[in-house]
Amino acid sequence: MTTQTTAAEAHTAPAGKDYSVPVLPGTGDTDYARYMRTDTLLSLQRRPEEVIHRDELLFQVVHQSTELWLKLACQELTDSTRLIGEGSFDTAVRLLERARLGVRLATDQLEMMRRLSPWDFQTIRTVLGHGSGFESPGWAAARRATALLGEAFDRAVEERGVDLAEVYRTQPDTPVHRLAEALIGWDEGISLWRVEHCKMALRLLGEDVLGTKGIPIGVLTKLIGHQFFPRLWLVRTELTRTGPMGDAAPAATPAATLATTPAPAAPSPAAPLPEEKSRT
Repeated sequence: MTTQTTAAEAHTAPAGKDYSVPVLPGTGDTDYARYMRTDTLLSLQRRPEEVIHRDELLFQVVHQSTELWLKLACQELTDSTRLIGEGSFDTAVRLLERARLGVRLATDQLEMMRRLSPWDFQTIRTVLGHGSGFESPGWAAARRATALLGEAFDRAVEERGVDLAEVYRTQPDTPVHRLAEALIGWDEGISLWRVEHCKMALRLLGEDVLGTKGIPIGVLTKLIGHQFFPRLWLVRTELTRTGPMGDAAPAATPAATLATTPAPAAPSPAAPLPEEKSRT
């Protein structure tokens, strides 16, 4: 009579080897816990006796996991910068795509913040002190790494005498084109995070208010338009102006619109944005 072997029997450990015993150094009952350091990781949130609102865990998990994704992204940016200097453009592109995915995942998880009541958040704010997202070590590191990345790209382009507009017109399948697009993708990914983050902040706090650091919420809207690689964005403008419709005449503004559109207010001096301060 034929017998069927169960899954457990098929995976029986070799005689004399006990796989239930952890072999890695560190604390934890299993090798998974020791390698992932889950005891430490899961102790980084506020303890039950410290919590004043149950949704503090939601708030901390979103922000702590963002810091982890940014840590990974910064590693990829740093290595990409080195690879660009070595001329390994395609390898740099692969790592930049990882970095962008990390920011996209950080952006997607902001959806969880939409499950937080604006009134409940007012309670959570009372235990945040003067803490602010502007102090995020992950975003500070990302800004520094992105600046170095841009410098490496500019050097590589200048050393090779590359005409970026011509690359976009006639050389779409070259490493330099793929690298330029990867940088644009990273820049765009940060902008998209900023849009979602700004909307999330407005949803929770409203307009014309100050954050916990005393910074007006309106600063977030100004940061949305910031570009890390303006040279690459200007290439698009050049392509449009030199393209087949580059000499098209602008549409006339309807008289009705002119009559109802108020004159723009005179610009008022503004303090440097956090982005600008980091470069001074």
